Amino acid sequence: MTAQATVHIITDSSCDLSEELVADLGITVVPLEIRFGTSTFVDRVELTTEEFWERCRTSDELPSTAAPAPGAFVEAYRQAAAAGATEVVVITLSGDLSATIEAAQQAVSAIDNEIDCHVVDSRSVSAGLGLLVIDAAERAATGARAGDIVTAVHDAAARTQVHAALDTLENLRKGGRIGAAQSLLGSVLSIKPLITVTDGAVLPAGKQRTRSRALAHLVNLVAETADRIERIAVMHADCSDVDDFVERIAPLVDAEPMVSLIGPVVGAHAGAGTIGVVFTERGSADSAAAGPRE
Repeated sequence: MTAQATVHIITDSSCDLSEELVADLGITVVPLEIRFGTSTFVDRVELTTEEFWERCRTSDELPSTAAPAPGAFVEAYRQAAAAGATEVVVITLSGDLSATIEAAQQAVSAIDNEIDCHVVDSRSVSAGLGLLVIDAAERAATGARAGDIVTAVHDAAARTQVHAALDTLENLRKGGRIGAAQSLLGSVLSIKPLITVTDGAVLPAGKQRTRSRALAHLVNLVAETADRIERIAVMHADCSDVDDFVERIAPLVDAEPMVSLIGPVVGAHAGAGTIGVVFTERGSADSAAAGPRE
């Protein structure tokens, strides 16, 4: 008989999990803030992902993001306790990319031991964070305790890879990171930068001359690791060709790819047209035993 779960999973809105999946797994999502000039919006509350991408298409202003206030996490912790949870596991986007984890940690000291809190740095973002949160929620549903879930998250994070191809250099130009001439040159040559998330940091991973070559590179990365992949997701920033990309990825792996629409937190920096793949390699028998799973 499965024990009733007493652990509640909390994450932030950079996880890019759908509202339906979050509801099904009983996950609480603490939103970051999105800014367009002087206008500020609460992610997923005052601005949907679809509305964000529409604004990006019509705005000359580069969107920016801000971490939640500690009070947002305090509220989430107290709501979990009120709902009967005895422990919470909070999994945030990489601390190298945002102060969100600092807000989550500050909130722990503000609740005066009302509930046992464990804050985990995912060392990832977007669907990379999302896959870790799903795994944690599934473990919590089977009755795993917080300590076992934390161990499992750390283990899975070390086995999770995030790779993406950017479609445009325009966001980098708007943000002042490259000049207009370089941006124009990149557009003329159709250069597609490749990035990866390594130990919590976003790093360049080369470039391809065309989008088709960039996507082929991502497909090859999956093919090279296919026999070891346990979970996989395709993430995209408002891409019309995502279905075709998923069709190329799906036959290579046993796991069904989760398709994740990149939200404002990551989209503000990556730009429209970004497409990526995230996968978690299978662990050892010892890591699989870190907590009960379905």
